[in-house]
Amino acid sequence: MLPVNLASCKASIIALFLMFACIACTPEKKQETTPLVIDNSLCNFHYAACTKQVDNIQLSLLITPLSTPSEKPLTLTISSSEPISNVKVHVEGRDMFMGIIPVNITQTNETEYNGEFIFGSCSSNYMVWRTFVSFIKNGEQHVAIFDFLADNNKINK
Repeated sequence: MLPVNLASCKASIIALFLMFACIACTPEKKQETTPLVIDNSLCNFHYAACTKQVDNIQLSLLITPLSTPSEKPLTLTISSSEPISNVKVHVEGRDMFMGIIPVNITQTNETEYNGEFIFGSCSSNYMVWRTFVSFIKNGEQHVAIFDFLADNNKINK
């Protein structure tokens, strides 16, 4: 049997304990976050209705509340520069599949349509939704696409 030096054994245990204690107390590395870049190609309803030109027809889209909050009722208004027919609207996620949300619309006058819808929230803090507006003019089918940011409390443009 080897002789055991109790003092050196205690010293080794204390040294080992201190080593683990020091490792456990090292400062956490701070996770770097990149600042949110504002994409000016997205509709910003705080600024104005979003407009698209499709085959010499100007369509504008406005969604209220202007901040387009998730999980809250939203009102969509579509205006056209001239009468169009068979207008259909649906909303879906641009970069992430969140389902296809049909928007039941009502024609309020010759060139304006309204509808209501709700979209879900996303765990990401940056969710872009895409609105598809299809219509017929002079017997031809047309589509306009509008992208906007959900939960947009920013007024920058």
